[in-house]
Amino acid sequence: MQVYEAPLRDMKFVLHELHQDDGFGGLAALDEFTPDLVDAILEEAARLARDVLLPLNRNGDEEGCVLENGVVRTPKGFKEAYDQFRDGGWCGLVSDPKWGGQGLPEAVNKLTEEMISATNLSFGLYPGLTHGATTAIEGYAPEELQQRYIPKLVEGIWSGTMCLTEAHCGTDLGLLRTRAVPQPDGSYKVTGSKIFISAGEHDLTENIIHLVLARLPDAPAGVKGISLFLIPKYLPKEDGSVGPSNGVSCGAIEHKMGLKASATCQMNFDEATGWIVGRPNKGMEAMFTMMNTERVSVGVQGLGVGEAAYQAAVYYAKDRVQGRALSGAKHPEKAADPIIVHPDVRRMLMTMRAYNEGCRAVCGWVSRALDAEKHSTDPEVKQRATDFVALMTPVVKALFTDLGFESANLAVQVYGGHGYIRESGVEQYVRDARIAMIYEGTNGIQALDLVGRKLGAHMGRYLRSFFHPVSTFLEDNAEDEALAGIMPGLAQAFGALQLSTGTIAQKGLKDPEEAGAAANDYLRLLGLVAMGYTFARAMKIAQAKVAAGDGEADFYKAKIATATFFFDRILPQATACFLAIKAGKASMMALPEDAF
Repeated sequence: MQVYEAPLRDMKFVLHELHQDDGFGGLAALDEFTPDLVDAILEEAARLARDVLLPLNRNGDEEGCVLENGVVRTPKGFKEAYDQFRDGGWCGLVSDPKWGGQGLPEAVNKLTEEMISATNLSFGLYPGLTHGATTAIEGYAPEELQQRYIPKLVEGIWSGTMCLTEAHCGTDLGLLRTRAVPQPDGSYKVTGSKIFISAGEHDLTENIIHLVLARLPDAPAGVKGISLFLIPKYLPKEDGSVGPSNGVSCGAIEHKMGLKASATCQMNFDEATGWIVGRPNKGMEAMFTMMNTERVSVGVQGLGVGEAAYQAAVYYAKDRVQGRALSGAKHPEKAADPIIVHPDVRRMLMTMRAYNEGCRAVCGWVSRALDAEKHSTDPEVKQRATDFVALMTPVVKALFTDLGFESANLAVQVYGGHGYIRESGVEQYVRDARIAMIYEGTNGIQALDLVGRKLGAHMGRYLRSFFHPVSTFLEDNAEDEALAGIMPGLAQAFGALQLSTGTIAQKGLKDPEEAGAAANDYLRLLGLVAMGYTFARAMKIAQAKVAAGDGEADFYKAKIATATFFFDRILPQATACFLAIKAGKASMMALPEDAF
């Protein structure tokens, strides 16, 4: 059953307690967003997610999108929900107030994105991609284009997309064929086709603004010859209203495994008029600004689905009676005990809970760095935040989506045969979550980015933004008796991460395939250590609250229990990651190609 109540207490813990001394706070530009104001915003977002978006989730999955005469119709209720979403100012939550945005911290925005993803992931893609497009336009487009397009994107009456993939090229964008021909007035005529374009065509907004990768006539080969163009579905008139059609059409929509209420389109550009964003042949620089914004958000999608799956599994485990507890009947008045009494069901529920709380804590840390990167006036803090975001972006995208998919699978397992049946609602979570491990760069590509670009960048400077706070925490709390049960495990996992970093650096310089073979395990290892570090900090805070007789002792005791489970049952995976990295590429690459 699809049920959801936003985990507001844990969200507030992450926002107001967990990361207060991480060195990324104290931003004067965000002083107006007091805890009371932020809490009120989160509570309203929770209401919107539960009461407006969740009721559309299953029906949207069953109805899907329909292409009629070149126009995509979203499922029943989506247009009304989007209008309510837009009118509430949610489209421009973190956008600059100069464009009509709310200017909220990313730390708040990411929690809101989690709630939207948990209740209706398909819906969330429409405004989510618009925010990414706005970021790229603001960062690279000339002032005239910014003034013409950003306010309407922030308001939500126009929406945005990113158009990269072509039928013959996915990750290898150097092979793309879409062409852009300069015009005397400074515009370009763009011709080509793109596939897998989320929200490429729909009926939610009056105009759709496409950011399209294409080649100029004299462009060099490969990724060094790609430019980025802004192409509206309808050309705006001088007064800003929608004008004539612009040679942009939807040729088909994909029939997908999941996300059926999100229009995934094949887009055709037939001499469509566009304007260059950024410098000629430097389009990847501007597009990656949008993609990196989206990659953190995709990680949050995994977290959102994981939380929804967990809540559904808890609901069922408390309601479904089957068998007796191994230690004796817990509910003798019933024909059987609820399945939540069984250790294996507890294992699954606790695993999902630990994944969600750990990912939420790490996301809170990264979100504060995003805010510091944008708003800090201290050059040292700003640089450290930039380094940390660069390092952790592939980890957030890949780890969170891996774990979100695992949680969705566990929810189906908790339901048993009923989970495999459509009426339960949990099989949708599996189908919806699966794409998050693929789009915006597959998780394998994220791992390669981490080991191939981030580890060695600036003589390991990115890594220092992570290693220093973890090692400092270990040193400062080595003698803390209250943490004695978890600190050895964290220290061992951190040591494995350090040794693995050295191994990859040494082997990878001699043989790039060694780094590639280690990449997936290294990303998981770094993510586990990050979760362990945030859980250890959370446990320290929670223990102090319980000892002080805090009125919310039950919340803090639950936090301690979840952290303990993580250290006992999940963090030991770090050892397996280390051993796999140490083994190298030999057995992975040994089998001849013809033998497969």
